[in-house]
Amino acid sequence: MSKNLEITLTRSVIGRLDKQVKTVEALGLKKIRQSVVLEDTPAVRGMINKVSHLVTVKEV
Repeated sequence: MSKNLEITLTRSVIGRLDKQVKTVEALGLKKIRQSVVLEDTPAVRGMINKVSHLVTVKEV
């Protein structure tokens, strides 16, 4: 059984680097307080690490 992560956008991407904005969009987040549930993979973990100051993560 694979673990899932609930990722919530908690800070705005306005004024952030273009790479960070694209990473947030690649995670499937568009609005503040929007949440998505993704599988816990190394790729997703790497994307979370790049924008860790903008998102919160919970294991589901």
